[in-house]
Amino acid sequence: MLLERLEEEESGQAEIDRTSWYKSNTIALPQWLQEKFVESALDDETEAFLENCNQKADAVFSQIGHLLFKGIFGYIFSVTTVNGILDRGSMFVFSNAQFQRLVGVTDPWKVSRLLDLGAGDGKVTSVIEQHFDEVYATEQSPSMQWRLGSRGFKLLDENEWMKVDFKFDIITCLNLLDRCEKPLTMLRDIKHTLQPTTGRLLVAVVLPFRQCVESGTKMTRPKESIHLSGSSWEEQVHSLVKDVFEPSGFTVELFTRVPYLCEGDLFRDFYVLDDALFVLKSSGKNFVKV
Repeated sequence: MLLERLEEEESGQAEIDRTSWYKSNTIALPQWLQEKFVESALDDETEAFLENCNQKADAVFSQIGHLLFKGIFGYIFSVTTVNGILDRGSMFVFSNAQFQRLVGVTDPWKVSRLLDLGAGDGKVTSVIEQHFDEVYATEQSPSMQWRLGSRGFKLLDENEWMKVDFKFDIITCLNLLDRCEKPLTMLRDIKHTLQPTTGRLLVAVVLPFRQCVESGTKMTRPKESIHLSGSSWEEQVHSLVKDVFEPSGFTVELFTRVPYLCEGDLFRDFYVLDDALFVLKSSGKNFVKV
């Protein structure tokens, strides 16, 4: 494996066109949706994450230790819990600069409450925590809950968060719709928990859309299914808006295309999936069952 890694680096095969992560064929979208697309770009914060991935991947003995630990305890704990114990597999969805551009704010902007659903180890949440007086989070993995608590985030029960007696200014739901049991119910709960006029939902979705739920060491099917039409990124974006967000009572303010990055291992410096990142606001309409 070490020899293969060295050969890959020397031959330059590890290099990819990172600008393609942000491109979209917007003419394939309806006109009204084209006008809401904001093209993002590789920036300093994203570069810093990738450089950190490179350094971690080059720590050979640590990576071997992680592989051994995962091989042994992967039969007992979920992948998420193992990653939380090892403090590995951190994600990157957007930079603070990209967040500010999408939401239309600047550095001094600050509001009361953020809720990050399925926050993992909290590193994605920490990118924007400076904009909030209080940061709340949910997470089902015990080791990830510990990571979140160590960052000072306020933990809410994953089945009870919608019962709080206050509203959130921003709720983030990042790459969770395809990994939770009841995504449509969750969207309904988010709508009722957001500030009705000023609240915003940031939702990231990996496309093409494929649902599965982590249950212990196994992956299971969700209780609520989402079916998107089309095969291209643009076709599925349109279907997601028309068939999921709008019936759930949301309207698109802006959206962009970003890479969903994950720290790598001995085989790769990092892993990347294709994300659609939306800023949604309440349309004022009630939830419609789809």
